Amino acid sequence: MADAFYVPLGDGRFTATAHTAGPWTPDAQHFGPPSALLVRALETVESAHPAELARVTVEILGPAPVAELAVRARIERPGRSVELLQAELASAERVVARASAWRIATSDTAEAGTDAGPLLPGPDSVGESPWPEGWQGGYLDAMEWRAVRGGMDVPGPAAVWARQRVPLVDGEEPSGLQRLFAVADSGNGVSNYLDPRKWWFINSELTVHLRRVPAGEWIGLDAVTLVGKHGIGTATSILHDGDGPVATGAQALMVRPRQAGGG
Repeated sequence: MADAFYVPLGDGRFTATAHTAGPWTPDAQHFGPPSALLVRALETVESAHPAELARVTVEILGPAPVAELAVRARIERPGRSVELLQAELASAERVVARASAWRIATSDTAEAGTDAGPLLPGPDSVGESPWPEGWQGGYLDAMEWRAVRGGMDVPGPAAVWARQRVPLVDGEEPSGLQRLFAVADSGNGVSNYLDPRKWWFINSELTVHLRRVPAGEWIGLDAVTLVGKHGIGTATSILHDGDGPVATGAQALMVRPRQAGGG
């Protein structure tokens, strides 16, 4: 197995390795790596002027198998100041995820910039943190996790740092946004308070609003999960790099007892 989440095959095709396998089943990917792969495709869409992604929504249309995938991206609605991009991730003939992204032309707003918020304690202040029993390895083992508040094995809100042990694509250095999206889909896992052996709490989408591109290997995730009375929840998170908050994330959750089935 290659020491990466994906092995490139050319022409927008990739083979997913066992490093992508999710915590619920070894046959389906955690959606951190697929989200990052979609963002990688969005980053390759040429722009006529300096511009950055401001919002990315990943719609999860079905399980992403640990198998060969194809990804493509395009401009959906062009514009000189703001444009809409689209990307698709497919397994065989089945589209498993779509991403939409607003890309905005950059300008100098340093004079008007606001305080991003408090820093998280750095990852060097704590050691590695475990995940709760009942979850599979794969992706969880391919990332290094360090909790600075709460913990993945402690029910409730938590703040953690994470970094990739392996690159997104074999032979490539991940970009800052790729590193961020490899972590952003873990908000519901980091802040879980339900026993994963008894409950499903699976997200159907991920939306991230960005203020700037993160720097460095470590991505901070300060997350909380809230669940209503009819099987619907939300996981919200503030995403950090070493200089402070860089983005906010949210996931819509399907919550139900595991004996009731997945869906």
